[in-house]
Amino acid sequence: MPHGAYAELTEYGKDAYLPISEIASGWIKNIHEFIKEGQRDVGKVLSVDAERGSIDVSLKKATSREKSDKLTEYSLEKRYEKLFEQAAAAAGISEKSGIDELKSEAAKRVNTYSELINGVIQDEKFASFIKNKKFVDALAEIIHKNMKPKRFIVSYLTDLRSEEPNVGIKQIKEALAAIEKLGIDVLYLGAPRYRITSEGDSYLSAESKIKEARAVLDKYSGSLLYEMKNEKKD
Repeated sequence: MPHGAYAELTEYGKDAYLPISEIASGWIKNIHEFIKEGQRDVGKVLSVDAERGSIDVSLKKATSREKSDKLTEYSLEKRYEKLFEQAAAAAGISEKSGIDELKSEAAKRVNTYSELINGVIQDEKFASFIKNKKFVDALAEIIHKNMKPKRFIVSYLTDLRSEEPNVGIKQIKEALAAIEKLGIDVLYLGAPRYRITSEGDSYLSAESKIKEARAVLDKYSGSLLYEMKNEKKD
């Protein structure tokens, strides 16, 4: 329409209104130059009027990063929904009413398929709140055949020097050996640089190991000097 557009929120099956002022920054002379019928995009909800049943959304207020993250999340949800339906079929549930009943039961405990699937990845018994045991077993089997737990890796470039040349090499070796015992990989890049790499099931757990490595090096603060810099990868 001349002053905005009606859109469907595909995740929720609700209609929303997109005012022309929320399509893009700057003056918009012709709305059809910016949006077209059938176009799929990512926007932000501006307001919800429960009494009137109206929802206003914005395209321009969603950043490129937010759009990218949302599209990834949406694609993942659709993939996980298919895994859910595959498990239902494997459990002998083919009627839509039966699948909908399973989904309704799951929705009482989790908000998304991602929450359910990731829970089962971490613990096969996570979905045991669903009464159909055949489905629960089938879901666990399908997930573990198709997916692996996500691992987070952090890497730091570390310069390590000694103020006491005569005993420095020995202390450096002792410190690095202690770090490796923490489950951290140490790679020699050429004196005085090393790469220290930590892995965990979350970014925080991987970073916590790096903190432990720092604590080890701090114990040698009287004779060793070090500097650690996060090695960010694209």
